[in-house]
Amino acid sequence: MFGMGGQLHEYSEEEQDLGKIYDSVLMRRLVAYMKPYRVEAVLLVFLVVGVMLAQLAIPYLLKIAIDRHIQPRNLDGLQFIALFMITAMVAELVLRYVNEYRMQMLGQRIMHDIRAQIFSHLQRLDVNYFDRNPVGRLMTRVMGDVQVLNELFTSGVIAIFANLLTVIGIMVMMLMMNWKLALVTLTVLPIIFTATTIYQIYSRRAFRDQRKHLARINAFLNEHILGMTTVQLFAQERRSFLKFDERNQAYLRANLKTAIYFSMFFPLIEVVGSLATAIIVWYGGGQILQNALSFGVLVAFIQYAQRFFWPIRELSEQYTIFQTAMASSERIFELLDTEPTIVDSATPKRINQFTGQIELQNVRFAYQRDDFVLHDVSFKVEPGEKVAIVGQTGSGKTTIINLLCRFYEPNEGTIMIDGADINEMRLKDLRRAISIVQQNIFLFSDTVEENIRLGNRDITREQVIAAATEVHLDKFVQRMSDGYNTRIQEGGSSLSVGQKQLVAFARALAFNPDILILDEATSSVDTETELLIQDALTRLMANRTSIVIAHRLSTIQNADKIIVMHKGRIREMGTHNELLQKRGVYYRLYQLQYKGQEVGYTISLE
Repeated sequence: MFGMGGQLHEYSEEEQDLGKIYDSVLMRRLVAYMKPYRVEAVLLVFLVVGVMLAQLAIPYLLKIAIDRHIQPRNLDGLQFIALFMITAMVAELVLRYVNEYRMQMLGQRIMHDIRAQIFSHLQRLDVNYFDRNPVGRLMTRVMGDVQVLNELFTSGVIAIFANLLTVIGIMVMMLMMNWKLALVTLTVLPIIFTATTIYQIYSRRAFRDQRKHLARINAFLNEHILGMTTVQLFAQERRSFLKFDERNQAYLRANLKTAIYFSMFFPLIEVVGSLATAIIVWYGGGQILQNALSFGVLVAFIQYAQRFFWPIRELSEQYTIFQTAMASSERIFELLDTEPTIVDSATPKRINQFTGQIELQNVRFAYQRDDFVLHDVSFKVEPGEKVAIVGQTGSGKTTIINLLCRFYEPNEGTIMIDGADINEMRLKDLRRAISIVQQNIFLFSDTVEENIRLGNRDITREQVIAAATEVHLDKFVQRMSDGYNTRIQEGGSSLSVGQKQLVAFARALAFNPDILILDEATSSVDTETELLIQDALTRLMANRTSIVIAHRLSTIQNADKIIVMHKGRIREMGTHNELLQKRGVYYRLYQLQYKGQEVGYTISLE
């Protein structure tokens, strides 16, 4: 994700703008995820209303208790009022618990659905998309941004509705009991709105800085943990620590700034609440002395005032949640709205078995506009043939394989298998017929068996063992602690290079492809393992069309046909002996490998 000195990508991950507070289009798309849980959402609304009614009931019951029973010294019915108050308190507690639990469950389910949708969508996107978007950025979408949306559903939409409903309910109750005292009490609202606006402006900036510096720390950690061997090899621990400490200090300052705003704003809300209580006591007390207000109403107002400012405080917190949720949802929907360009045709041909004939006709391709890496490439591979493609790095060898598997589309020309254009085939059928064994083998953090089977339950354990035995992997597996149930560490770090290649061979054999592609699959191993690999390759390529990409010419001398690529063009084609007799590019490559190293010179292939 991050290269050494890759500052550019660090900044690409920063939250440059938290976006709109509310976007109706995005909100409608987000609410759509609640449709499967509409019954749950309706239940949550009723629970919110129930909590609000219980909250409103307690101060009003206290007013009744004071005005009708305590002040007149009438104990008849007071016990029922007390019982109702206890009931309201218990009801509020229970309803709050159920509401919070159900809301968290709803958020988790929606988060599960969004993540599942994103992962499913990612598997449909073209390889080119992953070339342009680093893994770290996609991980942020699947995990970080979705987690923000979870906060929106659990602490945002319904919570905002609940707080607004509570504020309105309290205002209505206060106005109903004594509108004059209510208006006097609400004179503190301009202070609340001013403080909230200022807090939102400064907290937004601080929150943005916080996310920016966190992104820088994540970038640095990802880069230096992956490159820890290099750091230690060149004794750069001190320098790395100082650079990390610089970023860590910046993140600390951003967090402290956020804490300062938080510590100023929320105590201010408490002070304003106390001010409102003082106003109630001052004005309400005067009204009582003038017999214009009952003592019970005064106490109820104080109770309502205390309940009034808590939801306002929460609404200020939910402002940030809403703002970040809009930004996260925008990034998520941008990903989901990215459509794959390589898809099945409207009426794809279904092919269950290929003979393995491959033909490229005048294929031209460029990864970047007009920067062609293949120029008019044409060749034909007959069923069962063993064809090798050789050439310098960047000559277009791997590009041919990418086009054959339809990871990319050629700009011009046609690629056919068994006489049919691959664009007219189902992608699933095409890729199921081809197995690729690459130089850098990717192994999952799973058992040996699952790394061979890759979750395909049509491949039995017996077939897995047979494939492993055929390619000489079985003897290595038998030495492992749990045999085929041994878990491979991340990236296959617990296996040698040769063992990983044998796992890849076993995987290819177990899937029994019609076309086998070996992309530099026999390099970087010891002599003993190479002998096993060469024998495994012979067994693997038997009776199937095989394409071998290799730099080491010693591994492809027995190929039926060798295609020599140079600067994106086919320069020569023939058997090993035929190409040596031509004394052209292949001959010079051969000389370079077997003689150039001895005398220490390089040979131009122009």
